[in-house]
Amino acid sequence: MKIAFKYIGLATLLLLLLSASAFVAPPKTVHDFTVQDIVGNDVSLSKYKGKTLLIVNVASKCGLTPQYEDLQKIYAEYQEFDLEILGFPANNFMGQEPGSDEQINSFCADKFGVTFPMFSKISVKGKQIHPLYSYLTDKKQNKTIKAPVKWNFQKFLVDKDGKVVKSFTPNERVTNTTILAQIEAELTKGKDGKKIKEAIAAAKKSRATTSAE
Repeated sequence: MKIAFKYIGLATLLLLLLSASAFVAPPKTVHDFTVQDIVGNDVSLSKYKGKTLLIVNVASKCGLTPQYEDLQKIYAEYQEFDLEILGFPANNFMGQEPGSDEQINSFCADKFGVTFPMFSKISVKGKQIHPLYSYLTDKKQNKTIKAPVKWNFQKFLVDKDGKVVKSFTPNERVTNTTILAQIEAELTKGKDGKKIKEAIAAAKKSRATTSAE
């Protein structure tokens, strides 16, 4: 009888250990996700800790596709201040991103000179929604906003700690002064915020001077 109880106890302990090992804590920030880049490499978004992120679902055959130019423009201007733009192709809206990852990558580089990180095509809504976008769009998960993706080129602003700050609608261009102000507000948070703010102001002044010449 004692032997039987002993084996039951061991079996229960083993079951508990297996259950514990199978349990995965739900993601608390964007940094908890691993995604695949557009050439097939796994990328942990924890590499972007300390950076401000703009996460965008993109498409090649949409009326908003020219927004790639806007995204690349602000990436070129703000990357040095730790802004990263992450592009996620998605074919959820009227089949406007039908290409392969290779075709999408070539299109972005050739047509718009995109240099910001691009990732493998995913689903941003519905039953096949990628876990990252499930997190971004669901307030129960991200603790900030409920923002289902309405169309191509919806933008999510994420702070340096990987927490969702705000969502911008597809029609809102990132070159809009209101959006830029919110991006700059995130970039200038933290102990070096004052220096970064001054550097951004100096860079703007330099660009304005160059344009005027």
